[in-house]
Amino acid sequence: MKGFLTQLRSYDRSVRLLMVNQFTINLGFYMLMPYLAAHLSGSLGLAGWLVGLVLGVRNFSQQGMFLIGGTLADRLGYKPMIVAGLLLRVVGFAALGVVDSVPALLAASAATGLAGALFNPASRAYLAADAADRRVEAFALFNVFYQAGILLGPLVGMVLTGAGFRITCLTAAGIFAVLSLVQIRGLPARGADRAGTGPGGAPESVRAQWRQILANRPFLLFAAAMTGSYVLTFQVYLALPLEVRRVGGDGAFSGAVTAGLFAVSGLSTVLFQTRVTAWFRAHTEPGRALTRGLLVMGGAFLPLLLAAAVPVPDGGAGRWLLAAGPPVAAALLLALGTMIAYPFEMDTIVRLSGDRFVATHYGLYNTVCGIGITVGNLLTGAALDAARSSGAPALPWLSLAALGALCAAVVRWLHRSGRLAATGLAERTEPAAA
Repeated sequence: MKGFLTQLRSYDRSVRLLMVNQFTINLGFYMLMPYLAAHLSGSLGLAGWLVGLVLGVRNFSQQGMFLIGGTLADRLGYKPMIVAGLLLRVVGFAALGVVDSVPALLAASAATGLAGALFNPASRAYLAADAADRRVEAFALFNVFYQAGILLGPLVGMVLTGAGFRITCLTAAGIFAVLSLVQIRGLPARGADRAGTGPGGAPESVRAQWRQILANRPFLLFAAAMTGSYVLTFQVYLALPLEVRRVGGDGAFSGAVTAGLFAVSGLSTVLFQTRVTAWFRAHTEPGRALTRGLLVMGGAFLPLLLAAAVPVPDGGAGRWLLAAGPPVAAALLLALGTMIAYPFEMDTIVRLSGDRFVATHYGLYNTVCGIGITVGNLLTGAALDAARSSGAPALPWLSLAALGALCAAVVRWLHRSGRLAATGLAERTEPAAA
């Protein structure tokens, strides 16, 4: 703990503030969102498809607007977008607690999603800029604060929601309001170096900016390859809980194991992220670290693949062990793979951007990964259905392990071919020598 605090204090005040900012954002978000569906279907009595629509609008407005949010951050500055996103989330969360009509709920849900699209790319670009050559270590610390917020948020929300969902919403809105004031007063203004200008310093249009980024093939290939990692890690929310219920049945035991999946993932990151990053930073190159992280993520599904060959006991300790052991092992390995890859992933995006339009690169990257998660979850769901109907329980785990291996192979090829060391936009936009 002492070493962690020493490392944190070694960064500028702006970097420390951004990390606390991310913890608080996740605290406020996860104390509310896990309980929103129950509020919509229970307290408000909405039909299932309307609950799905409200939740889907939030996700779509965030994923679909990441590119816009990143572009605005590069052109207007990082701090204004961070503050605007926080203030918009104050409005959205407060509205979710007080409105009950479907149009108002959709508007509030869209506001909460758009808020994330505004501050997420800006905060990561700001962190990358101020951490400079210590970006990898900074993003490792950032992930610790990120996961800590995810861990604590649902616990706080459970207590508050017991007194009423409106109290939870207004408390979350209050947290974001205080956080907004802290950013306004304490976060220095920070713009993107050389953003919004072309060769010779001439103004550059948004269309030209996007065209250059879309022509950055190493960046696009890297984004496509890393999308698989997000599909794999998302299975903590999708495939692993379903497997626990398939083997362990419905009931308190399966609920406890499912909660344990999230606890294992979050706690392991909080406890070991900085040590894992320090080891890989000292012993290997970024491209190799990314490859190994993806291989570990793919390997996370091997315990489930092996367990699929074991007949499910009728009951007793054997059934409980089969229901809990492989999914928990998978969650732990997914967390380890993410710990290995994430800091180098964030650093690689900056390097591939050539330090130009960094927030826009982060925005497009998040949009690509968001689309990939949606497609990947649909395919994973189809594989789970096919496994049940055909009596082949190994099918989804074999597919997910293969996805990890494929993504690792693509990243290894990008690394060995030198594409991960490219400085994309900078090379194409510097004036030619006379």
